[in-house]
Amino acid sequence: MGTTDSLERAERRRAELLGRLADLFLAEGFLGFGVGDLAARLRCSRSSLYLVAGSKQEIVLVTLRAWFRGAAERIERRVLAEPDPATRLRTYLLAVSDELAPASPAFYADLLAHPPAGEVYEENTRYAARRVRALVDAGVEAGALRPVDAVFVGAAVAEVMTGIQAGRVGAATGLSDAEAYRSLADVVVGGLVRPPT
Repeated sequence: MGTTDSLERAERRRAELLGRLADLFLAEGFLGFGVGDLAARLRCSRSSLYLVAGSKQEIVLVTLRAWFRGAAERIERRVLAEPDPATRLRTYLLAVSDELAPASPAFYADLLAHPPAGEVYEENTRYAARRVRALVDAGVEAGALRPVDAVFVGAAVAEVMTGIQAGRVGAATGLSDAEAYRSLADVVVGGLVRPPT
C-alpha cells in the first residue's frame, strides 16, 4: 500500500512539474535554462526535475510532448462538443489558435534553434493536417462543405501552419501565431462552407 501511495505521489508531482515547465517554456523559451535555473525558477530540487526526465534535453522534449498531448485532448473535447460538421472545422482551427496563444516569440525561436524540439512541433503540425483533412472529409460527406479535395486542403493548411511556426507568416503580416491561426480558420472555413440555398 505504501509503495502504491509513493508512486501515485511521485506521478502527481511529475504531472505538476510538467505543467509548470510548460508554462515557463511557453512564456520564456527553454534553451537559456540549465537544470539548476529551472529548479530555482520552479522552487524545487534538481532531483524533483529528474522525476520528469534524466537530462535537460530530455526534460525539454518530455515537457513539449506532454504539453502538445494535453493541447490535443483539449482541442478534441471542443471539436466533439460541436454537432455541426462545418463548425467543427472552424472550432478545430480556433482551438489550435487558443492553445498556441500563450507561446512567446522566445518559445518559437528556441523551437527553430533546437531541431529535436522543432521535430516535436512538426509532428504535431503533421497531425493537425491529418485532422483537418478528416474534418473536411466529414463536412463534405455531410453536405455542410463544398466538395473539395480534402488531401489538398490538409496539405495547404499544413504548409500555412509550417509557415506560421517558422515565423514567415508573422514576418509577412505582423500577426501573432494565434492571430494567424484565426485568420487561417476564417479563410479555410469561409472558402468551404456551402452557401445557403
